[in-house]
Amino acid sequence: MNPLLEVRDLVVRYGERRVVDGVSFTVGAGEAVGLVGPSGCGKSTTAQAVLRLLRPHSGSVRFDGVELTGLRERELRPLRLRLQPVFQDPYAVLSPRHRARTQIAEPLRVHGRRPGVNGAARVEELLELVGLSPAHGERLPHELSGGQCQRVAIARALATRPDLLVLDEPTSALDPSLRASILNLLMDLQDELGIGFLLISHDHAAVRHVSHRVLTMRDGKLLP
Repeated sequence: MNPLLEVRDLVVRYGERRVVDGVSFTVGAGEAVGLVGPSGCGKSTTAQAVLRLLRPHSGSVRFDGVELTGLRERELRPLRLRLQPVFQDPYAVLSPRHRARTQIAEPLRVHGRRPGVNGAARVEELLELVGLSPAHGERLPHELSGGQCQRVAIARALATRPDLLVLDEPTSALDPSLRASILNLLMDLQDELGIGFLLISHDHAAVRHVSHRVLTMRDGKLLP
């Protein structure tokens, strides 16, 4: 069976420096793969290239057999339904002016799916899935804790029923108890949904707790 995500010989340069230097790895359908390493090693840049938030200088990123590196934004849109990000700081991602349920439904609107009655039911389903109540859906981000905000961000990423989440340091802004609860949530989601993860972190112990395989990155390269 072909991997869901296949990265081959990926290179990203900033000036003359290769921030990502010939990185290759795969993520299978329903597989959780951890990518760990110290700050500045290139792991977040790798995530941005996988999500096509930046174009690599060379190499290949294939998602479900489709090469992403040369696609235009219009061509990427249907694939973004299936490949969703979760970032480090939920407060930076969520709008301070909109209630949680509105933000969870946002991907449905962005991708041309009218939320309507079915969308409202989907939001309720997602709130429950990430361990939040309907009352949490009525709150603004500043009325939620950091852990609750990250749960909202995860619910929003799940709204379009993706096959793969790319999670870039999703717990590093949280205190240790909240960090553990989010990691347990991710494991529960994988068991329930069969979703794949690319989990990026500097926390080796946390990644080992969640992942089927762990890759280690240093100075832009994967260690053997």
